[in-house]
Amino acid sequence: MSLTIGVLKETVSGETRVALTPEIAKKFISLNANVIMERGAGELSNQIDSDYDGVEFTDRNEVLKKCDLLLTVQPISPEDSDELNQSSYVVGMVFGHLNKETVQSLLNNNHTSFAMELMPRISRAQSMDVLSSQAAASGYQAVLIAASTLDKFFPMLTTAAGTIRPAQVLVIGAGVAGLQAIATAKRLGAIVKGYDVRSATKEQIESLGAKFIDTGVSADGEGGYARELTKEE
Repeated sequence: MSLTIGVLKETVSGETRVALTPEIAKKFISLNANVIMERGAGELSNQIDSDYDGVEFTDRNEVLKKCDLLLTVQPISPEDSDELNQSSYVVGMVFGHLNKETVQSLLNNNHTSFAMELMPRISRAQSMDVLSSQAAASGYQAVLIAASTLDKFFPMLTTAAGTIRPAQVLVIGAGVAGLQAIATAKRLGAIVKGYDVRSATKEQIESLGAKFIDTGVSADGEGGYARELTKEE
């Protein structure tokens, strides 16, 4: 019996992503899986229904009733969980500490949920890391927004009327988003400085051509993360 994979249209305000692209849908179908999606699920991601070869499109309730595995971006709502086929699997972000009603609904309906935001951030799981890829996009977009909002140019410009000095940018935090922001600001020609409480990020910041600001505080924790700062720090 073939596995039926379902995808809904995201309903959270401002969410434009879709849990399944046409390319990946084609791979699932080649593995003899059935793919069923809500009509218009990919429209906000510029993926129209006709882009999905071999995929069945129907209404929301029909997707929930038929699928064995539901793919989501944002956490499934308690209402959708109640309508979902009993004993189905849900793969997507959950944020259980913020969505207790959703977790309880999944439990009550005997659904198994895989919280993608809790995927271990290790080399073997990089292709399934839903946070790092989006953090990189956020860091990139943040600098573009800053550049378009700032009332001066990012790069140094020499004109007949004189020279305009480059903008100076400070990026606080050198995680995935911060490092991407530093790299983007440098590419746009700004003078960039970076700061992070983890001393290990100094080399990463400088490798991107930015200056590391050393405040004398080092808060390196376990696993590459920062520890909680003390009141004195």
